[in-house]
Amino acid sequence: MSDVYPVILSGGSGTRLWPLSRAMYPKQFIRFFSGQSSSFLAAALTRLGQDSSFRPPILLCNNDHRFLVREEVDRSGLKPHAIVLEPIARNTAPAIAVAALVALKDNPNAILAIMPSDHVVKDEKRFAEDVKRAADVAASGKLVLFGVKPTEPHTGYGYIRQGTALPGFESTAYAVDNFAEKPDRATAEAYLTTGKHFWNSGIFVLNAKTYLEEIARLEPKILEAARLAFANASEDLGFLRLGKTEFAASPDISIDYAVMERTDAAAMLPLDVGWNDVGSWSSLWDIAPRDDKGNFIRGDAVLEDTTDCYVHSERSIVSTIGVKNLIIVDTPDALLVADKNRTQEVSTIVKRLKQSNRKEQEQHLRNYRPWGYFETLNIGPRFQVKLLHVKPGGKLSMQMHHHRSEHWVVVQGTAQVVIGEREQLVRENESVYIVATQWHRLENPGKVPVEIIEVQIGSYLGEDDILRNGDIYNRAPEETK
Repeated sequence: MSDVYPVILSGGSGTRLWPLSRAMYPKQFIRFFSGQSSSFLAAALTRLGQDSSFRPPILLCNNDHRFLVREEVDRSGLKPHAIVLEPIARNTAPAIAVAALVALKDNPNAILAIMPSDHVVKDEKRFAEDVKRAADVAASGKLVLFGVKPTEPHTGYGYIRQGTALPGFESTAYAVDNFAEKPDRATAEAYLTTGKHFWNSGIFVLNAKTYLEEIARLEPKILEAARLAFANASEDLGFLRLGKTEFAASPDISIDYAVMERTDAAAMLPLDVGWNDVGSWSSLWDIAPRDDKGNFIRGDAVLEDTTDCYVHSERSIVSTIGVKNLIIVDTPDALLVADKNRTQEVSTIVKRLKQSNRKEQEQHLRNYRPWGYFETLNIGPRFQVKLLHVKPGGKLSMQMHHHRSEHWVVVQGTAQVVIGEREQLVRENESVYIVATQWHRLENPGKVPVEIIEVQIGSYLGEDDILRNGDIYNRAPEETK
């Protein structure tokens, strides 16, 4: 079983969980419940990582999320085999092809256990045993997917129909008769009665060689792009950065469409581990701790004659009277109120925001950076007030702004500040002033976070008014989103 490499796909944006999930801080990094000890990504990392039967994981993520991924990896205490950066989104088939190349370079008998970074598995011990069983099937040259026995006529999942038992694996694995797209309600109800239809979990256990052989046969352009992108990859602060031009040449297609629905090597194993893809607010409500009226509440809320609702408030008090089956999510810059039965449509709202160039689909008021985060507290025509949180050891780039001056007041910790040729320590309740066009840098040399109130004044306050020099995180200029 030492040939199994967990592969965690962390490139999604989680648009159906807006406004908590944003493009620059998607759902796999969020802790949705009070007391939730780890993010979905961290849970995926340790799901198989605690079992010495498995190899260290391979992670694939996009460039914008790389430092968020690194932070979750560091928290987990695991040392991954690789963190691969996709320079552009090309869906799961190309990403998995790259993972296969990475694993095969290390081990010619590699088996890939493909897991999304944002799913919930309640019985992780049983899941690990199921992966081992699937790996035995995959070692025979099969491409295995897990099917979840449906508990309701869900219209948000694709379905697979179980075929005959595979020879040699009669009590474990089955052929796949067919795949079905997300059905309407009547069709989903019919699937439920057959006993042969399963939800497509999106979790796969693949023979790496077989997968590449099938990609070469069915979608050769994917394999060509993956090979070239991997061959031209470079190391960057512990990340494996794929060749951008080469990877961009790959078709944009999922593993289901590219391979699984077209191959004769597909096999299915039933999965019963308390799986949930957390693909919408209604599915999050399904797993949330609820009161005796079916309500989940996080934050400040007063509910009267209210049942089966999901209420999340980050600042204001939320009050309800005489409502049921609602999703209410109140963040500092966005409010969502939705019928719980229509939460699959939240992505439509996100699409409209994107078409209107609204920043609310992309970022929160709190913006995460590799050195910590900044949060917008107030904004006016010629001023902006922010909170800067610099983690221990965090160091901002040497930078300069053309159109704004900045006043920094330290409210916690001790900051090391460079302004022009002068370097100084600035302690709690002390301040410094930076004139427009002055080069400056902020660093936290201590062991506790530094927090600074930053007051910006100027004719233009956008994050793109920045020139960098000496950034220890190797960020490109466009990464000032």
